[in-house]
Amino acid sequence: MRNATKRKREPQHGPQQNKKHSTKSPSRSPANPKPHEEYFEEKRNLEDLWREVFLVGTEWDQLDSVYQYKWNFSNLEDAFEEGGVLHGKRVYLFGCTEPQQVCFKDVEKVIFVPIIVAVVSPFPPSDKIGITSVQRENEEIIPMKQMKMDWIPYMPSKDRSASKHLKLEQVKKYEYCLPYFYHPFKEDELEQSTEVQILFPTEPKPVFGTFDWKFDDLEEFTNAVIQDEELSADQKDAFKEFVKERVREAKKANKEAREARRKAIEEMSEETKAAFENIRFYKFYPVQSPDAPDVSKKCEVINRYYGKAHEYL
Repeated sequence: MRNATKRKREPQHGPQQNKKHSTKSPSRSPANPKPHEEYFEEKRNLEDLWREVFLVGTEWDQLDSVYQYKWNFSNLEDAFEEGGVLHGKRVYLFGCTEPQQVCFKDVEKVIFVPIIVAVVSPFPPSDKIGITSVQRENEEIIPMKQMKMDWIPYMPSKDRSASKHLKLEQVKKYEYCLPYFYHPFKEDELEQSTEVQILFPTEPKPVFGTFDWKFDDLEEFTNAVIQDEELSADQKDAFKEFVKERVREAKKANKEAREARRKAIEEMSEETKAAFENIRFYKFYPVQSPDAPDVSKKCEVINRYYGKAHEYL
């Protein structure tokens, strides 16, 4: 996945080999000494691949701090070689970051570690993106193109300037983006959840909380809010009715989602069903390198939409 803002591309070249260059001189005289031989470090095939993958949801002012290190994703490169988990397969890539406290050159600091997720699938995993944050009451699921994102064939390029001319409001939306994926054969977390978010409008400030209709008693829940002086006693009935309405809405949404999933499966071709059954997620962390912090903490979780990776490397 890449930011789909149009930009000029560099011509694509094959992997640079370890070449020895010499500067020829017209003659071998004292005025023309023996040429100096130059050696250039070998560039690995696909070495810049991870840099071309958009790090979705990363705070804009943290991107430069991510790219200040020379992260090594040779494990991702090797995965495309013969014998690798991605060899000969159609692969869709997107990136994200995970904050970790690391030690680099004897200095402890919190940094954003780049992560690359590879999705093995015969078709794009999704054409939508999720936008969610603590500050937002509701999440949004919108088309990727609305955020100028798309699945774009990999072509090496060094031009990153196009995404630097965005308005602040748009930048903030990018920071709240999460790659979205819907698996019709797996019940969504929201469908399984019995919790609803409560944001009851009142003065001097709204009542915010989480109510679980399976485990919480509404009367006790309301009394606790009043006891904490977040709600006045004369608003008790209105608050209880507000919570009941949120629960009714959530149950209805869950029922509709289950029905939509059932219908989608019934209408799905056998080829598409097989594709969903065989889809695989791989999560790549940077490998140890002297030019970047050592990443020791790894986990299989990708995000709330994708769930867990089948394998992390």
